[in-house]
Amino acid sequence: MTIGSARREIGDVRQSGTGAIPGPRTAADAYRVSDDQVHKARLVVAENSEGPEDLRLLLDMLGLISTNSDDPPPVSR
Repeated sequence: MTIGSARREIGDVRQSGTGAIPGPRTAADAYRVSDDQVHKARLVVAENSEGPEDLRLLLDMLGLISTNSDDPPPVSR
């Protein structure tokens, strides 16, 4: 995923939808993050970032992007 693709996916208008609150996670689930969860997290970060550099910084800090395009993001490892 690139910075631009996250922005294009949500469009120029910030969306304010209501999402379902996820149930509590068990200790066994603590390190399991699905591709769908990563995708949704990227969208939330993109919706709330102030620009491309802010988006890149936030995605990197949260482990949602990888420095090497061949590797999965740190949060998925």
